[in-house]
Amino acid sequence: MERERNLRFLKNLFKRFYEQEAPLEKISAIKYREFGFLTLEMHTMIRHLSFESENSLVKFLSEKVPADCYRSTAYYLNPSATNMGEKEWLGADLVFDIDADHIPSSCKKKHDRWKCLDCEENGYGSAPGACPKCGSKRIDEKVWFCSECLEAAKMETVKLLEFLNLDFGLTDQEVSIYFSGHRGYHVHVESEEFKTLDQDARREIVDYITGLGAEPSLHGLESITSEEELDKTLKFSAWAERLMKNGYDIVLKYGLEDLLRIGLKDKVALNLINNKEKIIELWWKGKFNQIVGVDEGAWRNIFLEAAKRSGVLIDTVVTADVHRLIRLEGTLHSKTGFRKIRVLKDLDSFDPLKEAVTFKRGEAKVHVYESPEFRVGDSIFGPYSEADVELPISAAVLLICKGLAYVI
Repeated sequence: MERERNLRFLKNLFKRFYEQEAPLEKISAIKYREFGFLTLEMHTMIRHLSFESENSLVKFLSEKVPADCYRSTAYYLNPSATNMGEKEWLGADLVFDIDADHIPSSCKKKHDRWKCLDCEENGYGSAPGACPKCGSKRIDEKVWFCSECLEAAKMETVKLLEFLNLDFGLTDQEVSIYFSGHRGYHVHVESEEFKTLDQDARREIVDYITGLGAEPSLHGLESITSEEELDKTLKFSAWAERLMKNGYDIVLKYGLEDLLRIGLKDKVALNLINNKEKIIELWWKGKFNQIVGVDEGAWRNIFLEAAKRSGVLIDTVVTADVHRLIRLEGTLHSKTGFRKIRVLKDLDSFDPLKEAVTFKRGEAKVHVYESPEFRVGDSIFGPYSEADVELPISAAVLLICKGLAYVI
Protein backbone atom coordinates (compact mmCIF):
# COMPACT_ATOMS: atom_id res chain seq x y z
CA MET A 1 0.00 0.00 0.00
CA GLU A 2 2.75 2.45 0.98
CA ARG A 3 4.66 1.75 -2.24
CA GLU A 4 1.54 2.31 -4.38
CA ARG A 5 0.80 5.60 -2.64
CA ASN A 6 4.38 6.76 -3.15
CA LEU A 7 4.27 5.81 -6.83
CA ARG A 8 1.04 7.74 -7.43
CA PHE A 9 2.41 10.73 -5.54
CA LEU A 10 5.71 10.82 -7.49
CA LYS A 11 4.08 10.10 -10.85
CA ASN A 12 1.70 13.05 -10.44
CA LEU A 13 4.57 15.37 -9.51
CA PHE A 14 6.91 14.12 -12.26
CA LYS A 15 4.13 14.32 -14.88
CA ARG A 16 3.26 17.89 -13.94
CA PHE A 17 6.93 18.80 -14.13
CA TYR A 18 7.40 17.40 -17.63
CA GLU A 19 4.09 18.84 -18.87
CA GLN A 20 4.51 22.34 -17.48
CA GLU A 21 7.98 23.12 -16.18
CA ALA A 22 10.70 21.05 -17.85
CA PRO A 23 13.08 23.52 -19.52
CA LEU A 24 15.19 20.94 -21.36
CA GLU A 25 18.36 22.26 -22.95
CA LYS A 26 18.97 22.06 -26.65
CA ILE A 27 20.74 18.73 -27.16
CA SER A 28 23.46 18.87 -29.78
CA ALA A 29 22.83 16.55 -32.75
CA ILE A 30 19.74 15.15 -31.00
CA LYS A 31 18.65 12.95 -33.91
CA TYR A 32 21.98 11.07 -33.73
CA ARG A 33 21.62 10.25 -30.02
CA GLU A 34 20.21 7.11 -28.44
CA PHE A 35 17.83 7.61 -25.49
CA GLY A 36 16.94 5.32 -22.62
CA PHE A 37 14.50 5.54 -19.72
CA LEU A 38 13.87 3.77 -16.42
CA THR A 39 10.20 3.27 -15.60
CA LEU A 40 8.76 4.44 -12.29
CA GLU A 41 6.68 1.31 -11.74
CA MET A 42 9.16 -1.54 -12.35
CA HIS A 43 12.43 0.39 -12.68
CA THR A 44 13.18 -1.47 -15.92
CA MET A 45 15.20 0.09 -18.73
CA ILE A 46 13.64 1.02 -22.07
CA ARG A 47 16.32 2.05 -24.57
CA HIS A 48 17.26 2.21 -28.28
CA LEU A 49 14.91 5.18 -28.77
CA SER A 50 15.57 8.29 -30.83
CA PHE A 51 13.92 11.70 -31.26
CA GLU A 52 13.99 14.28 -34.01
CA SER A 53 13.62 17.28 -31.70
CA GLU A 54 13.41 18.44 -28.09
CA ASN A 55 9.64 18.95 -28.54
CA SER A 56 9.04 15.29 -29.40
CA LEU A 57 11.26 14.27 -26.49
CA VAL A 58 9.31 16.42 -23.98
CA LYS A 59 6.03 15.03 -25.34
CA PHE A 60 7.34 11.49 -24.67
CA LEU A 61 8.42 12.43 -21.14
CA SER A 62 5.05 13.97 -20.25
CA GLU A 63 3.19 10.93 -21.58
CA LYS A 64 5.39 8.12 -20.23
CA VAL A 65 6.62 9.87 -17.04
CA PRO A 66 9.89 7.91 -16.57
CA ALA A 67 11.77 7.69 -13.28
CA ASP A 68 15.12 8.52 -14.91
CA CYS A 69 16.11 9.71 -18.38
CA TYR A 70 19.36 9.05 -20.25
CA ARG A 71 20.91 9.85 -23.61
CA SER A 72 24.01 8.56 -25.31
CA THR A 73 27.30 10.38 -25.18
CA ALA A 74 27.81 8.83 -28.62
CA TYR A 75 26.52 9.88 -32.03
CA TYR A 76 25.05 7.13 -34.24
CA LEU A 77 23.84 7.04 -37.82
CA ASN A 78 20.98 4.76 -36.69
CA PRO A 79 20.52 5.42 -32.95
CA SER A 80 17.28 3.41 -32.65
CA ALA A 81 18.82 0.18 -33.98
CA THR A 82 18.69 -2.52 -31.27
CA ASN A 83 21.99 -4.09 -32.34
CA MET A 84 25.03 -2.00 -31.39
CA GLY A 85 26.83 -2.82 -34.63
CA GLU A 86 23.87 -1.64 -36.70
CA LYS A 87 23.79 1.72 -34.93
CA GLU A 88 26.96 2.75 -36.85
CA TRP A 89 29.01 4.72 -34.33
CA LEU A 90 30.10 8.16 -35.55
CA GLY A 91 31.89 9.43 -32.45
CA ALA A 92 31.27 10.36 -28.82
CA ASP A 93 31.62 13.26 -26.43
CA LEU A 94 34.19 12.96 -23.64
CA VAL A 95 32.24 12.73 -20.38
CA PHE A 96 33.34 12.62 -16.74
CA ASP A 97 31.29 11.46 -13.75
CA ILE A 98 32.38 12.54 -10.26
CA ASP A 99 30.31 10.90 -7.53
CA ALA A 100 30.62 11.42 -3.76
CA ASP A 101 30.22 7.66 -3.41
CA HIS A 102 33.76 7.23 -4.81
CA ILE A 103 35.29 9.86 -2.52
CA PRO A 104 36.33 8.94 1.04
CA SER A 105 34.77 11.38 3.52
CA SER A 106 34.26 11.12 7.28
CA CYS A 107 30.58 12.07 7.05
CA LYS A 108 29.72 8.66 5.60
CA LYS A 109 30.18 7.19 9.08
CA LYS A 110 27.43 9.50 10.29
CA HIS A 111 24.77 9.08 7.64
CA ASP A 112 25.35 5.86 5.64
CA ARG A 113 23.84 2.70 7.16
CA TRP A 114 23.87 -1.01 6.39
CA LYS A 115 21.87 -3.98 7.65
CA CYS A 116 22.31 -7.73 7.23
CA LEU A 117 19.13 -9.18 5.77
CA ASP A 118 19.76 -12.55 7.47
CA CYS A 119 20.73 -11.79 11.08
CA GLU A 120 19.82 -8.05 11.17
CA GLU A 121 23.29 -7.01 12.32
CA ASN A 122 23.71 -3.34 11.32
CA GLY A 123 26.08 -0.44 11.47
CA TYR A 124 27.10 2.98 10.11
CA GLY A 125 29.45 3.78 7.25
CA SER A 126 30.19 1.80 4.09
CA ALA A 127 28.65 -1.65 3.97
CA PRO A 128 31.04 -4.59 4.56
CA GLY A 129 31.50 -7.22 1.85
CA ALA A 130 30.00 -9.77 4.24
CA CYS A 131 28.21 -9.51 7.56
CA PRO A 132 30.81 -9.53 10.39
CA LYS A 133 28.38 -11.50 12.59
CA CYS A 134 26.98 -14.26 10.36
CA GLY A 135 29.05 -13.99 7.16
CA SER A 136 26.03 -13.36 4.92
CA LYS A 137 26.57 -11.26 1.79
CA ARG A 138 22.92 -10.18 1.72
CA ILE A 139 23.57 -6.64 2.89
CA ASP A 140 21.05 -3.81 2.52
CA GLU A 141 22.77 -0.42 2.26
CA LYS A 142 21.18 2.99 2.78
CA VAL A 143 23.45 5.64 1.30
CA TRP A 144 22.79 9.30 2.06
CA PHE A 145 24.53 12.49 1.01
CA CYS A 146 25.17 15.80 2.72
CA SER A 147 26.85 19.17 2.21
CA GLU A 148 30.23 17.67 3.13
CA CYS A 149 29.93 14.88 0.52
CA LEU A 150 28.82 17.32 -2.15
CA GLU A 151 31.63 19.73 -1.30
CA ALA A 152 34.16 16.90 -1.71
CA ALA A 153 32.67 16.10 -5.14
CA LYS A 154 32.84 19.78 -6.06
CA MET A 155 36.55 19.95 -5.13
CA GLU A 156 37.29 16.97 -7.39
CA THR A 157 35.38 18.71 -10.18
CA VAL A 158 37.50 21.83 -9.71
CA LYS A 159 40.63 19.67 -10.04
CA LEU A 160 39.24 18.09 -13.21
CA LEU A 161 38.50 21.47 -14.77
CA GLU A 162 42.10 22.50 -14.12
CA PHE A 163 43.31 19.44 -16.05
CA LEU A 164 40.96 20.13 -18.96
CA ASN A 165 41.97 23.77 -19.14
CA LEU A 166 45.72 23.70 -18.42
CA ASP A 167 46.75 20.29 -19.75
CA PHE A 168 44.31 19.77 -22.62
CA GLY A 169 43.77 23.39 -23.64
CA LEU A 170 39.98 23.19 -23.63
CA THR A 171 37.96 26.41 -23.51
CA ASP A 172 34.89 27.17 -21.39
CA GLN A 173 32.78 26.91 -24.55
CA GLU A 174 33.83 23.27 -25.02
CA VAL A 175 33.19 22.20 -21.42
CA SER A 176 29.79 22.01 -19.68
CA ILE A 177 29.42 21.35 -15.94
CA TYR A 178 26.29 19.80 -14.42
CA PHE A 179 25.15 18.79 -10.97
CA SER A 180 23.94 15.21 -11.51
CA GLY A 181 20.82 15.59 -9.35
CA HIS A 182 22.16 13.29 -6.64
CA ARG A 183 25.69 12.98 -5.26
CA GLY A 184 28.02 14.62 -7.74
CA TYR A 185 28.83 16.30 -11.02
CA HIS A 186 28.98 15.46 -14.72
CA VAL A 187 31.41 17.27 -16.99
CA HIS A 188 30.67 17.08 -20.74
CA VAL A 189 33.33 17.88 -23.34
CA GLU A 190 32.06 18.46 -26.88
CA SER A 191 35.10 18.91 -29.10
CA GLU A 192 35.95 17.63 -32.55
CA GLU A 193 39.46 16.77 -31.33
CA PHE A 194 38.11 14.19 -28.87
CA LYS A 195 35.00 13.02 -30.73
CA THR A 196 36.49 10.08 -32.63
CA LEU A 197 38.86 8.79 -29.92
CA ASP A 198 38.47 5.05 -29.29
CA GLN A 199 38.30 3.34 -25.88
CA ASP A 200 42.06 2.85 -25.62
CA ALA A 201 42.74 6.54 -26.22
CA ARG A 202 40.10 7.50 -23.65
CA ARG A 203 41.68 5.13 -21.12
CA GLU A 204 44.97 6.99 -21.63
CA ILE A 205 43.16 10.23 -20.77
CA VAL A 206 41.67 8.55 -17.70
CA ASP A 207 45.12 7.33 -16.56
CA TYR A 208 46.61 10.80 -17.03
CA ILE A 209 43.86 12.59 -15.10
CA THR A 210 43.69 10.06 -12.27
CA GLY A 211 47.48 9.91 -11.98
CA LEU A 212 47.57 6.15 -12.56
CA GLY A 213 51.20 5.13 -13.05
CA ALA A 214 52.51 8.64 -12.37
CA GLU A 215 56.28 8.31 -12.03
CA PRO A 216 57.94 11.15 -10.06
CA SER A 217 61.39 10.46 -11.54
CA LEU A 218 60.10 11.24 -15.04
CA HIS A 219 59.37 14.78 -13.87
CA GLY A 220 62.90 15.18 -12.48
CA LEU A 221 61.82 16.36 -9.04
CA GLU A 222 63.89 13.88 -7.03
CA SER A 223 67.19 15.10 -8.47
CA ILE A 224 66.60 18.87 -8.68
CA THR A 225 69.32 20.95 -6.99
CA SER A 226 68.47 24.59 -7.77
CA GLU A 227 65.67 27.09 -8.24
CA GLU A 228 66.61 27.44 -11.91
CA GLU A 229 66.19 23.71 -12.53
CA LEU A 230 62.87 23.73 -10.68
CA ASP A 231 61.54 26.66 -12.75
CA LYS A 232 62.41 24.84 -16.01
CA THR A 233 60.74 21.66 -14.78
CA LEU A 234 57.56 23.45 -13.73
CA LYS A 235 57.32 25.17 -17.13
CA PHE A 236 57.72 21.82 -18.88
CA SER A 237 55.27 19.75 -16.80
CA ALA A 238 51.89 20.65 -15.29
CA TRP A 239 52.09 17.39 -13.34
CA ALA A 240 55.42 18.48 -11.80
CA GLU A 241 53.70 21.57 -10.39
CA ARG A 242 50.91 19.41 -8.93
CA LEU A 243 53.46 17.10 -7.33
CA MET A 244 55.35 20.04 -5.85
CA LYS A 245 52.22 21.68 -4.43
CA ASN A 246 50.89 18.48 -2.89
CA GLY A 247 54.37 17.39 -1.78
CA TYR A 248 54.71 20.69 0.06
CA ASP A 249 51.34 20.09 1.75
CA ILE A 250 52.44 16.60 2.81
CA VAL A 251 55.67 17.90 4.37
CA LEU A 252 53.72 20.68 6.09
CA LYS A 253 50.87 18.59 7.52
CA TYR A 254 51.80 14.90 7.78
CA GLY A 255 52.77 13.55 11.19
CA LEU A 256 54.81 10.46 12.00
CA GLU A 257 51.93 8.01 11.56
CA ASP A 258 51.06 9.41 8.11
CA LEU A 259 54.68 9.33 6.95
CA LEU A 260 55.09 5.71 8.10
CA ARG A 261 51.85 4.83 6.28
CA ILE A 262 53.25 6.05 2.94
CA GLY A 263 56.40 3.98 3.35
CA LEU A 264 59.00 6.15 5.09
CA LYS A 265 61.20 4.37 7.65
CA ASP A 266 61.02 5.48 11.28
CA LYS A 267 64.38 7.24 11.36
CA VAL A 268 63.83 8.95 8.00
CA ALA A 269 60.34 10.12 8.99
CA LEU A 270 61.71 11.59 12.24
CA ASN A 271 64.49 13.35 10.33
CA LEU A 272 61.91 14.89 8.01
CA ILE A 273 59.75 16.06 10.93
CA ASN A 274 62.75 17.48 12.79
CA ASN A 275 63.88 19.38 9.67
CA LYS A 276 60.40 20.41 8.51
CA GLU A 277 60.97 24.17 8.80
CA LYS A 278 64.25 23.96 6.85
CA ILE A 279 62.66 21.82 4.11
CA ILE A 280 59.77 24.27 3.76
CA GLU A 281 62.24 27.17 3.51
CA LEU A 282 64.15 25.38 0.72
CA TRP A 283 61.11 23.89 -1.05
CA TRP A 284 60.49 26.40 -3.83
CA LYS A 285 64.23 27.04 -4.16
CA GLY A 286 64.61 23.50 -5.50
CA LYS A 287 66.91 22.47 -2.63
CA PHE A 288 64.42 20.63 -0.39
CA ASN A 289 66.05 17.24 -1.10
CA GLN A 290 69.44 18.25 0.27
CA ILE A 291 68.50 17.55 3.88
CA VAL A 292 70.78 14.89 5.41
CA GLY A 293 68.88 11.82 6.57
CA VAL A 294 65.96 12.15 4.11
CA ASP A 295 66.99 9.93 1.22
CA GLU A 296 65.88 9.63 -2.40
CA GLY A 297 63.52 6.77 -1.56
CA ALA A 298 61.71 8.97 0.96
CA TRP A 299 61.18 11.73 -1.59
CA ARG A 300 59.92 9.18 -4.08
CA ASN A 301 57.30 7.98 -1.57
CA ILE A 302 56.29 11.54 -0.78
CA PHE A 303 55.81 12.36 -4.46
CA LEU A 304 53.90 9.12 -5.07
CA GLU A 305 51.55 10.17 -2.29
CA ALA A 306 51.37 13.62 -3.87
CA ALA A 307 50.41 11.96 -7.17
CA LYS A 308 47.46 10.20 -5.46
CA ARG A 309 46.29 13.53 -4.08
CA SER A 310 46.77 15.29 -7.42
CA GLY A 311 44.75 12.84 -9.50
CA VAL A 312 40.98 13.28 -9.88
CA LEU A 313 38.58 10.71 -8.44
CA ILE A 314 36.41 10.12 -11.50
CA ASP A 315 34.35 7.08 -12.48
CA THR A 316 36.91 5.67 -14.91
CA VAL A 317 34.44 3.37 -16.70
CA VAL A 318 32.16 6.26 -17.72
CA THR A 319 34.92 8.24 -19.44
CA ALA A 320 36.39 5.27 -21.31
CA ASP A 321 33.03 3.96 -22.57
CA VAL A 322 32.27 5.15 -26.12
CA HIS A 323 28.66 3.86 -25.93
CA ARG A 324 27.75 5.32 -22.54
CA LEU A 325 24.27 6.52 -21.63
CA ILE A 326 24.46 9.57 -19.34
CA ARG A 327 21.65 11.23 -17.40
CA LEU A 328 19.71 13.64 -19.61
CA GLU A 329 20.26 17.31 -18.84
CA GLY A 330 17.36 19.07 -17.12
CA THR A 331 15.54 15.88 -16.09
CA LEU A 332 14.61 14.55 -12.66
CA HIS A 333 16.63 12.12 -10.57
CA SER A 334 14.43 9.41 -9.06
CA LYS A 335 16.63 9.06 -5.96
CA THR A 336 16.16 12.69 -4.90
CA GLY A 337 13.51 14.47 -6.95
CA PHE A 338 16.22 17.03 -7.81
CA ARG A 339 17.21 17.92 -11.39
CA LYS A 340 20.37 17.46 -13.36
CA ILE A 341 21.18 21.13 -13.74
CA ARG A 342 23.88 23.09 -15.53
CA VAL A 343 26.28 25.13 -13.41
CA LEU A 344 26.04 28.48 -15.17
CA LYS A 345 27.99 30.67 -12.76
CA ASP A 346 30.98 30.16 -10.51
CA LEU A 347 31.24 26.51 -9.41
CA ASP A 348 32.68 27.53 -6.02
CA SER A 349 29.47 29.35 -5.05
CA PHE A 350 27.09 26.78 -6.58
CA ASP A 351 24.84 25.19 -3.94
CA PRO A 352 23.18 22.03 -5.33
CA LEU A 353 20.90 21.68 -2.31
CA LYS A 354 19.32 24.99 -3.32
CA GLU A 355 19.71 25.27 -7.06
CA ALA A 356 18.76 21.73 -8.08
CA VAL A 357 15.60 21.65 -5.93
CA THR A 358 12.62 21.20 -8.24
CA PHE A 359 9.41 20.93 -6.22
CA LYS A 360 9.05 24.09 -4.16
CA ARG A 361 5.32 24.74 -3.68
CA GLY A 362 3.26 23.09 -0.97
CA GLU A 363 3.73 20.56 1.82
CA ALA A 364 3.21 16.82 2.22
CA LYS A 365 2.54 14.66 5.25
CA VAL A 366 4.77 11.58 5.43
CA HIS A 367 5.71 8.80 7.79
CA VAL A 368 9.50 8.65 8.08
CA TYR A 369 11.01 5.28 8.96
CA GLU A 370 14.38 6.74 9.79
CA SER A 371 16.54 9.51 8.38
CA PRO A 372 19.62 11.49 9.38
CA GLU A 373 19.58 15.25 9.73
CA PHE A 374 19.57 16.84 6.27
CA ARG A 375 19.32 20.17 4.50
CA VAL A 376 17.16 21.23 1.57
CA GLY A 377 17.45 24.88 0.56
CA ASP A 378 18.09 26.93 3.69
CA SER A 379 16.18 24.61 6.04
CA ILE A 380 17.43 21.76 8.22
CA PHE A 381 15.22 18.72 8.85
CA GLY A 382 15.45 15.63 11.05
CA PRO A 383 16.77 13.39 12.28
CA TYR A 384 13.56 11.32 12.29
CA SER A 385 12.71 7.84 13.49
CA GLU A 386 9.23 6.32 12.98
CA ALA A 387 7.72 9.80 12.89
CA ASP A 388 4.70 11.36 11.18
CA VAL A 389 5.70 14.84 9.97
CA GLU A 390 4.48 17.53 7.60
CA LEU A 391 7.34 18.77 5.44
CA PRO A 392 7.90 21.15 2.53
CA ILE A 393 7.29 19.09 -0.57
CA SER A 394 10.96 19.17 -1.63
CA ALA A 395 12.06 17.52 1.65
CA ALA A 396 9.18 15.02 1.57
CA VAL A 397 10.01 14.02 -2.02
CA LEU A 398 13.67 13.50 -1.13
CA LEU A 399 12.77 11.11 1.72
CA ILE A 400 10.25 9.23 -0.43
CA CYS A 401 12.73 8.89 -3.31
CA LYS A 402 15.33 7.59 -0.86
CA GLY A 403 12.89 4.91 0.37
CA LEU A 404 12.90 6.39 3.87
CA ALA A 405 9.29 7.59 4.02
CA TYR A 406 5.79 7.09 2.63
CA VAL A 407 2.91 9.45 1.98
CA ILE A 408 0.24 9.44 4.67
